[in-house]
Amino acid sequence: MNPVLYCAAYAMDLEAIYQRGFALRCEGRYREAREELNRVLAADPNHANARWQLGLIQGFEGDFEGSLETLRQVVAKHPNHINARYDLAMTMMMLGLFDEAKQQLLEVLRLKPDHSDAKKQLAYF
Repeated sequence: MNPVLYCAAYAMDLEAIYQRGFALRCEGRYREAREELNRVLAADPNHANARWQLGLIQGFEGDFEGSLETLRQVVAKHPNHINARYDLAMTMMMLGLFDEAKQQLLEVLRLKPDHSDAKKQLAYF
């Protein structure tokens, strides 16, 4: 098999697994979602979206400190990941880390000036 075609097919398979994990997370099926997202990370440890989704699951399950740490890791490794940065800010707000949350929201707006949710959240400061 052509190596380029093999790599493209592999990437599509990983994306399908990620999308399945994402959909399961949206349905509230966190255990199953975590399994799919961990499969993605086993194949590609730098898959920012899979790690971001795992961070969200941690928060949804009540592990706010774990969620905070995971989201911080995603943003540190992928500073332009606007969704992870926004969710990090929201988690910080929930935990009372208001100054840090404000800085994250300002960075979201620097990266994407029309981010309406970040604008709305900044009104609380």
